[in-house]
Amino acid sequence: MTKFKFYGGVDEIGGNKVQLISQENSIFFDFGKSFNREGEFFSEFLQPRKFNGIMDLVEFGLLPPVKGIYREDYLKKAGLQHTPQPSIQGILISHAHLDHMGYLHHIREDIPFYMTRDSHRIIRALEMTGIAGFNNYTTYQPDFLLLPKKRLNKNSKTTHKRADARDGIKKPRPIEIMEPYQEYELGDLKITSAPVDHSLPGSCAFMSDDGEEAVLYTGDFRFHGLRERETLKMIKEAKKFTPTTIITEGTRIDRDHNRTEADIKLKAADKALSHDGLLIVNYPLRDLDRFYTFYQVAKESDRTMVVNTKQAFLLNEFGGDGYPGLKDVAVYVPRRGWGLLGGESQVCMEDEWIYSCELGEEYLDSDYKGWEKDYINWDNNVNYQDLQEKPEDYIFQCDYFEFKELIDIKPENAIYIKSKTEPFNDEMEIDARREKNWLEHFNIQIETGYHASGHAHGVEILEMIQEIAPEKVYPIHTRHKEKFQVLEDDGIKVVDPEQNK
Repeated sequence: MTKFKFYGGVDEIGGNKVQLISQENSIFFDFGKSFNREGEFFSEFLQPRKFNGIMDLVEFGLLPPVKGIYREDYLKKAGLQHTPQPSIQGILISHAHLDHMGYLHHIREDIPFYMTRDSHRIIRALEMTGIAGFNNYTTYQPDFLLLPKKRLNKNSKTTHKRADARDGIKKPRPIEIMEPYQEYELGDLKITSAPVDHSLPGSCAFMSDDGEEAVLYTGDFRFHGLRERETLKMIKEAKKFTPTTIITEGTRIDRDHNRTEADIKLKAADKALSHDGLLIVNYPLRDLDRFYTFYQVAKESDRTMVVNTKQAFLLNEFGGDGYPGLKDVAVYVPRRGWGLLGGESQVCMEDEWIYSCELGEEYLDSDYKGWEKDYINWDNNVNYQDLQEKPEDYIFQCDYFEFKELIDIKPENAIYIKSKTEPFNDEMEIDARREKNWLEHFNIQIETGYHASGHAHGVEILEMIQEIAPEKVYPIHTRHKEKFQVLEDDGIKVVDPEQNK
C-alpha cells in the first residue's frame, strides 16, 4: 500500500517535504525550508551550528527524523550512525524557491535530485552567488575532514597548521534533468514532470504511478503569468493520467481574484513614461518574468534596465534562452571592499595619497568576489555616478539588501516601485518599517500594488481539482485547508495531511 508522510507544508506556507513510500521504493516531493517555523527559533545572528550536524534542525522538527537520507559528515560529527545505502531513491524538486529546496544541502551525496533544466540553472546561481553556508545544492563539499599534520624538519622553525581537506574535494551531486512529459523510472515508480506557470522559470508538477496509486503533486502554480498555457496543459495531461490522489498547494485558496503580469506592465509603463527621474524597482531576484516585465517597460519608455550582479549571473546562466541576455541590459557595479570604484576616493600608497581612479585594474578587481569579477569590467555596466548624472535614462533594480547604494546615488525626484508580496510575518514587518525609513530619508516616492502572486486563487484551485476528479486530495502549502471541504460534495475525499505527519 502506497503511503504518504508530510514533514512540512502542513498548515503553513512553504516548507514542503512530502515522502511517498511505495511497495519497493521511496522518494520525496521537495525538501524545502520552513521560514516561519525556522524563524521561531533562529534568526540572522542566531543560526544552526554546523558542528552539530543536522541535530539543531532536527531538535525543532525542521528536518525530518528519517534514517538514510543525511550526509555522512554531519551525522558522524554529531555521533550518529551513517547507513551504507540511502533509504530513498531520489528527491523531486518542483521549483527553485527555498521553501521547496532550501534544505538540500543536508542530503547525502549519493541521493539523486530530479529537476527541470531551468530549476538547475537557478539553484546553481543561488549556490554560486550566495553567502557561504548551508548551500551545497548542486555540488557536495565535505566538512570536518582534516589532513594529517606535516612532519617538520628538525631545523625548521615554521609552525604548520592543520590543513582543511575540503580544498579541491567539491564534486557535483547526481542531478537528473527532467524533460517535460518524459517518463522516468525510479524502481517501481514511473515519474513524469509537467511544467506549470509560477513566479520563476522551471516550475513543474509531478505525476507518479507505482501501479497502485497514481499521484499528482502540483508544486506551486498559477494561471495569470506569462506561461498560463503550461498550467492548462498540465491539467489536460493530468486528466488523461487519472490520478487517484492529488497533493496540491492552497496558498490563496481563501482568495477569489489575482492581479496579472499584464496589469503590472500596464501600470509600470504609465509611471515610466510620465516620470522624469530615476525609477527604482524591487522585485524577487529569481522572478525572471517580473524582470522581463520591467525590461519591456524600460524599452518602451526609452530607458535602460539596470540589474545587479546576482541577476546578471542568473541571466548569464540562461544565456538568452527565453530571456534577454546581458547585452540587452546594464549591470550595476556597487562599491565593495575598500570602495575603490569612483573618482573621489583616495588611498595611501607608499606614504602618498592617490585617487582610486589612478590605480591599476588589478586593485579594483580585488574588491570583488570571484564570480562578480566578470561583470565589473563589462562593456555596458554602470555605477552610482551614472545614475546621478542621467537618472531619467534608467530603471534601476534595487533590492532591500542593496539600499546602501542610495547613500552613494543620492537620488532626487526618484520613485520606488515595490513589486513584492506584502509582509506576512513579524520579521517581514520589521523589514518593511526599515524599508520605509530608508525611502523617506531620501524623499523617494513609494508606489505599491505592483505585485502578481505566484499562486492560483481559490476558485481556480477548486475547479482544477474538480476537472481532474481524483479520489482524494491532500491540501498543503496553505493555512486554510478547511476551504477544500466543499470538494466532498463532488465525492472527492479531503484528507488532512496532519494525520500523516
